[in-house]
Amino acid sequence: MKALTFETFGGPDVLQYKEVPNPIIKENELLVRMKAIGLNFADVYRRKGNYHLAGEPPYILGYEGSGIVEQVNGEAMGIKVGDRVAFADVPFANAELVSVPMDKVIPLPDGISFETASAVLLQGLTAHYLTQDSYAIQPGVSMLVHAAAGGVGQNLVQIGKLLGARVIGLTSSKEKAKVAFEAGADAVYLYNDKWVEQVKETTNGAGVDVVYESVGSTLPDSFEATRIGGTVVFYGMSGGDPSPVDPRMLMDTSKTLTGGDLWNVLTSLEERKERSKQLFNWIIQGKLIIKEPTTFSLEEGAKAHQLLESRKSAGKILLIP
Repeated sequence: MKALTFETFGGPDVLQYKEVPNPIIKENELLVRMKAIGLNFADVYRRKGNYHLAGEPPYILGYEGSGIVEQVNGEAMGIKVGDRVAFADVPFANAELVSVPMDKVIPLPDGISFETASAVLLQGLTAHYLTQDSYAIQPGVSMLVHAAAGGVGQNLVQIGKLLGARVIGLTSSKEKAKVAFEAGADAVYLYNDKWVEQVKETTNGAGVDVVYESVGSTLPDSFEATRIGGTVVFYGMSGGDPSPVDPRMLMDTSKTLTGGDLWNVLTSLEERKERSKQLFNWIIQGKLIIKEPTTFSLEEGAKAHQLLESRKSAGKILLIP
C-alpha cells in the first residue's frame, strides 16, 4: 500500500509518499480502506518530534479518518465487510489501509459522508466534551473561544450557541473573524487588538464565565478576561507553552484552571458511539454546520502540512488516498 511517511524529524519536506507493507490485522481488529483522513496539529507536532512516536522509522502519521471495512478478524460487534466506519484515535492513518481495533470503530449513519466524518470526529468530539464535561455550558453562560475560526473553535462556537451560551470569539484576522461570525459568535475580537479590555467591556467589566484556551501563551490574558469565580479550560498550546500559574492568584480570585484531553474521555466503545451519535444527529438536523474541508491527495501531504502550519486555513484539512 501507499502511505505518507517520514524518517527524520523536521519540516513538511521530510514527508515521503511511498510504498510500505500492508498492515496485518490482529484479533478483534478490522482492516479499513481509507476514503478520507483528517489532518491535525498533533500530526505536525509528531513530525517535528514534539510528541511521542511509537515504533521505528519510517513513521506514519495520522489518527483520524474514515473508510470501508475490507477485512474482519474476530468478534465484529455487528460490523461486517463493506460497512462504512470512522475513527478518531487510531495510529498510522496516513495510509491506504489501516488496522483499526474494534472498540475504536464508529459506524457511520447514511447521512454522514466520509469527508464529513473525517472533518468532525476529532475536533467535534473535543468540542463536545469541553462543553459537556470540562465545563458544562448552561443557558445564559458567557464563553470566550480562542482560535474561533479553527476546526475546534467553530465547533465550540456552534455547540455553545446550541446550549444557550453567549459566545465571544478570538481570531488573528478580519477574514477569520468573518468565519467565526458565520459560525454564530455574538462578538469576535482580534489578537492584535486589546482583546482583554474588549471582552471586559462587552461583559460589563466582569469578564466571561469560561474561557476555552487552546493557544497556551495567552493563558495569563485568559485569566484576566475571566470573571471572579470563573473557569479557564486549558486544552491546547498551538502558540507555545503556557507560563506557570500562581496558585495564590487562583485563591485570591476564586478562579479555576482545569485541563482537558479527549483521550481521558473516550475510554470505551460506548462513549465513542454515544458522543459521536449526538454530533452526527446535530449535523443531520442542520444544527451543526461543518464547513467544506480543504482537501489534498495523500501524495500531497507536505502541501497540506504547509497550509496547516501557515494558520491561513479555516476549518478542516483532509487527505484523500
